[in-house]
Amino acid sequence: MILIIQFAILSSMLYIVATPIGNLEDITLRALKILNQVDGVICEDSRRTSILLNHFHINKHLFVLNDYNEARNIPYLIDKLKKGENLSLVSDAGTPLISDPGYKLVREAIRQNVPIDSLPGPSSLITALTLSGLPPDKFFFLGYLPEKPMARVNTLKALIEIDKKLKSTFIIFLPPHKLLKTFIEIKETLGDINLSLAKELTKLHQKIETKKASLWIEDFTATIPKGEFVCLFRI
Repeated sequence: MILIIQFAILSSMLYIVATPIGNLEDITLRALKILNQVDGVICEDSRRTSILLNHFHINKHLFVLNDYNEARNIPYLIDKLKKGENLSLVSDAGTPLISDPGYKLVREAIRQNVPIDSLPGPSSLITALTLSGLPPDKFFFLGYLPEKPMARVNTLKALIEIDKKLKSTFIIFLPPHKLLKTFIEIKETLGDINLSLAKELTKLHQKIETKKASLWIEDFTATIPKGEFVCLFRI
């Protein structure tokens, strides 16, 4: 028995399309359908998105939207949508807008009554949460911590008060060059708590490991880590 799934696509629609965070087989049937039928794809990095589209033999015009060109490109994209084109918005990996560009475009589309739809799909924070063994009933996603050290420390201190009122699992994104200093700040601010660290999610070398902040600090002092990480913890 062959199951044929069809989805209607409307003109003048902005589709928010989640894409794989590592394993390309995690693309959904609906995402492939929409990506094949839209007039163009709005992406963060055309090189990254081209890899995905080429893998599935999809040929579309790409519009780059990032933190540097939003002010200039959003009016242009909204104009195309209002003239009847349908476009999809993707990020480099995972669900768009989650610590990625796109929020301002969606906000402007809502303001100008452009129809929007969001296709559910991969998200690294949810994948990491379900693998961590930490309580998933209440979680607090902080995205990337502030750039300035004092602002980072103040953010961590604020978690203590938040946790007193609502016990939660906290989730942050961490680039490799910030792991060591962030874990030192966590240890100094929150104590030598257990930290779960996930990397290479959905890929061949996927790994999630939990240990004390002090032990992570020893590891990262000896070896510079590589890759992007999701960190989860309880206070």
